Amino acid sequence: MNFEDLDSDGTKCVNLRLCNVSGCMTEILEIHADQPSLHVVFVPGNPGAITFYKEFVESLFDFLGGTASNWDHGRLYSLQEQIDHKIEFIKVQNIEAPLVLVGHSIGSYIALEMLRRLPKKAVYCIGLYPFLALNLQSKKQAVIVKVIMSRVLSTTVMLFVALLGLLPRRVLRLISELSNGKSWSNTAHEAACSHLAQYHTIRNVLYMARTEFIKLSETPDWNFMRENQEKISFLYGIDDHWGPLQMFEEVSRQASGIALSIEREGHTHGFCCSEAGSIWVARHAASLIKNKLAN
Repeated sequence: MNFEDLDSDGTKCVNLRLCNVSGCMTEILEIHADQPSLHVVFVPGNPGAITFYKEFVESLFDFLGGTASNWDHGRLYSLQEQIDHKIEFIKVQNIEAPLVLVGHSIGSYIALEMLRRLPKKAVYCIGLYPFLALNLQSKKQAVIVKVIMSRVLSTTVMLFVALLGLLPRRVLRLISELSNGKSWSNTAHEAACSHLAQYHTIRNVLYMARTEFIKLSETPDWNFMRENQEKISFLYGIDDHWGPLQMFEEVSRQASGIALSIEREGHTHGFCCSEAGSIWVARHAASLIKNKLAN
């Protein structure tokens, strides 16, 4: 990020490239400022398809100016391996500027772990609709647990998705539009068709989810959050079973110094699937970063 570009009206488009991280070819979505003095790294939620976040990343640059990155393709990753992969990415990129971490959903948990392992380099961590602990009241999560813990059900889901992947693109697009409605942007529909209807993608989604649910059944590390509360901000949604408002209240009790916000504009956990959601959340994240730097 270049401080002189904070309020620039100029628009830059993101670039998609491949980067070798510990032998794994990784998709990187990025925008470079001309003279960056700050590096913003974005960690997506599961399934981690970077193209879902194209409008969010471009909007964040418009409001802030900077570099955003995402990674994942091919091999299976557990939650811990995802964290290790992100740390290795930082090392490969040889990033010297101070680091701001922004995570969505389980990406918020990963960003917190990156903050733990990069205490001198990472100066700020923002969790968007954070998934930090299991929600025992969620019927959706109860169903997901049954699927990911059952080899038969998991295999059935993977085979079904593999069959969908054999359909022509126009048919997949129609299915996406009928299933997800008109609120989704064209970018989101295209990302769903190109990334989600693949056997290896859904296989990794389910494997990743299994390791997420096992780890997040544990009590959050409140001591770490309290020790770093001045470096952490969370944005919660009104009706979000991944980051319910009871978790918002628990965070406020356990670590009162963490900056908490509630989004009341009607966007969902999958904010990146709509242009309006991407712009609103990008503006919110940019505002948090600007205020943090000003202080």
